[in-house]
Amino acid sequence: MAQTRHMSRRTALKIGAGAAALPLCHIRTAGAAGSLAIAFTTSLVPGWDDVIRKLVEGWGERNKVEVRADFLNAINDQLILTQAAEAQSRAGHDIIDCFDYDVATYVDRLEPVDDVVGHLLMTYGPLTPGIDDFAKRDGVWRAVPMAMASQYRASVTRIDLFREHVGMDVQAVFPVAAEMGPGYDQWTWDAFLIAAEKCFKAGVPFGLQISNCTDANAWINALFDGFGVQLVDAKGAINVRSDATREALGYLKRLAPFLPPDVYTWNNASDNRAMIAGKSALIFDPPSPWAGALKDNPPVGEQIWHHPPPAGKHGRYTPFNPNYLGIWNFSTNKTAAKELIAWLSEREQVEASCVASQGYDIPPFVSMTDFPIWAEAGPPKGTLFNYPLRPAHHAKTTLAGAPAPPAIAHQIQAQWTLPKLVARVAQSGMSIEQSIALAEQELEGFMR
Repeated sequence: MAQTRHMSRRTALKIGAGAAALPLCHIRTAGAAGSLAIAFTTSLVPGWDDVIRKLVEGWGERNKVEVRADFLNAINDQLILTQAAEAQSRAGHDIIDCFDYDVATYVDRLEPVDDVVGHLLMTYGPLTPGIDDFAKRDGVWRAVPMAMASQYRASVTRIDLFREHVGMDVQAVFPVAAEMGPGYDQWTWDAFLIAAEKCFKAGVPFGLQISNCTDANAWINALFDGFGVQLVDAKGAINVRSDATREALGYLKRLAPFLPPDVYTWNNASDNRAMIAGKSALIFDPPSPWAGALKDNPPVGEQIWHHPPPAGKHGRYTPFNPNYLGIWNFSTNKTAAKELIAWLSEREQVEASCVASQGYDIPPFVSMTDFPIWAEAGPPKGTLFNYPLRPAHHAKTTLAGAPAPPAIAHQIQAQWTLPKLVARVAQSGMSIEQSIALAEQELEGFMR
């Protein structure tokens, strides 16, 4: 189960305006020069919060700064509400966690951090492609890319079930090696459809949500990108009425009968439960279901392998949810805030975060994808090696809503435009043209 965020920014900002007047317990009304408050997203991985808290507190002790680290739940909107309230009241934490399109939402409240990012780039080299799309506004970095809570959604696949029912050895095709194995180029959405049918007939269907949840946004968007679909382009032009959209929806209409019939009501935990219970041969997720299976159903966990999603004729795309730390421009201790973020971004601290998250966290720097955790984690040993994006994958990252302008992209993401577009065709029997027309109207509404 990935971190999920389901409240729209518009709603959050309205609530935040009212909440700003309330005595929120986490808001600091006055700060001394020697103090600092930071808000992280709490992790789904047990023990991660404690590791990060100790890192931050240790830094504070060494630098004579009183640091308070708060861990806010993104699933129940605690982080969204905190962001909105603090931006409105201009008081609260010095450092705030930011996901996806958050930086664009609060760009006028975030301190420029070109100096921090510039130093890190000189030290560690290039970032994962696409990361700057969400934190660099008008040529200025407004937040620092972080490993903490950044995640991919890989194919989470049962080794034994694919071998038996699909005739595919996923460990051979996606090995722990610098190059992918024989058959990698044949791992396409066409092959995926054939495999889905075989697993459905064997009673272990792929667990893919077509519902109003983050996981559905992620995998459907990756498929759309592979088919060349852009609902809205970077200039804000609506392009949903295209042959590419029709082709993708036709494909999904063929795929849907081979999925569990209730995927239209699934949430972000449903696919995890199906995988852990041994009822599914493949889902798209970070390593959380694997970790859950090792704990609750070890025979299943020992048969899980992570690898890149299928490719379409327009390329292979891996769903990505990047995370950033931003500094409010009303912070009273910006210097210490920058120093702390820079320190947390150093290789040693990033590796500690990745290990504590059991490989879930994804470093923003390409040079940090060599941490041993992904090659050594198991059982089965090496299951996480192809979870991070690697050169041999020949894949690009993608985020639901992109490449539309951030305000529009966020609405596409938050209003579940993608899964609704698909569900109308796959579940409700609406024609492809009718569903496209409704999506076009919805997108036009986002422009107002």
